[in-house]
Amino acid sequence: MRILLTFLAFTTLTLAYGQSPWDSDKIEVKAGDSLSVIVSADPIINEGWDQLAHPNFWRQIMALSPDSCIVNVAKTRQVFAIMSNKDWNAQTDAEKDSYRDSVRTHFGLTSEDRIFVTTGKNHFYQFDAVYPQLSRGIAAFELNDVDPWYAQAILLIESPGQMKKSRVGAYGPFQLMPKVARAQGLTVNRYTDEREDFDRSAYGASQLIKKICIPEARRILDAHALEYSENDLWFRLFVLHVYHAGSYNVAAVVNKIAPEEGGQELITNMWINSAANFGNNSQNYTQLALASQLILNDMVKKDAEIILNCASGLIVHERAKGASN
Repeated sequence: MRILLTFLAFTTLTLAYGQSPWDSDKIEVKAGDSLSVIVSADPIINEGWDQLAHPNFWRQIMALSPDSCIVNVAKTRQVFAIMSNKDWNAQTDAEKDSYRDSVRTHFGLTSEDRIFVTTGKNHFYQFDAVYPQLSRGIAAFELNDVDPWYAQAILLIESPGQMKKSRVGAYGPFQLMPKVARAQGLTVNRYTDEREDFDRSAYGASQLIKKICIPEARRILDAHALEYSENDLWFRLFVLHVYHAGSYNVAAVVNKIAPEEGGQELITNMWINSAANFGNNSQNYTQLALASQLILNDMVKKDAEIILNCASGLIVHERAKGASN
């Protein structure tokens, strides 16, 4: 009876959102009195992205307090040590250089290999705060006929659950720049800034993805005669790079890589190559997207009583009787 009642509740929620081409990618989550629709992380896990060092490094950073840091190899994100920022900053510049040299020796690296000290960011990645916005963002993107995977990915990594303006002027839940927002039909002036309105910001971001990012991604990949499906996870990650870095910079780094095929290898090569203004922040962007989706997956499975696939209605996860979160 409990499962039947839960199924009926999920059916009602699905009808409320309506059917979409992306239903097979979505899951309906019941946790306590709340029902929500999010995008499943199964493709990330099934394709082995969760085994890669880079997203797993960022999972650690997203869970780490800002008073701590991780000493790591920039190119591979191999972790050497976790320490307090106080201890790191207590060293002189010469001592820090010597420490970095010891890391290079440990991993058999050259003097050209960069060693990063990356501070914890669990104060920024507030996944509990952003979670209630995910279903709303997914519905908004679908209403504009845009893959809802992008809504979830962007909300999880762009000022999650907060309303902060970046140092370069991006603002709102989807962190749109003023000029970009205006180009997608939003009002941004000294009196009104529609980027702070969730629905308008979601509309602007979905328009940007649909009208610019996906067409530009196709153009870049077609120029290298690379085969792709727009439902492929690697294609979605590629589009995210265009969203963040711009098509000119993405094209520059792809030209440098000169790939013979797409897929996971192209994306991971983008993580370790730079060109034009496609630098460290651009390299990190899809690593952050993968890491945040994996954290969300863990969070949902820990808290959910039951999870159903939106297309089939089949139960894909159920908390064991007597288990608690």
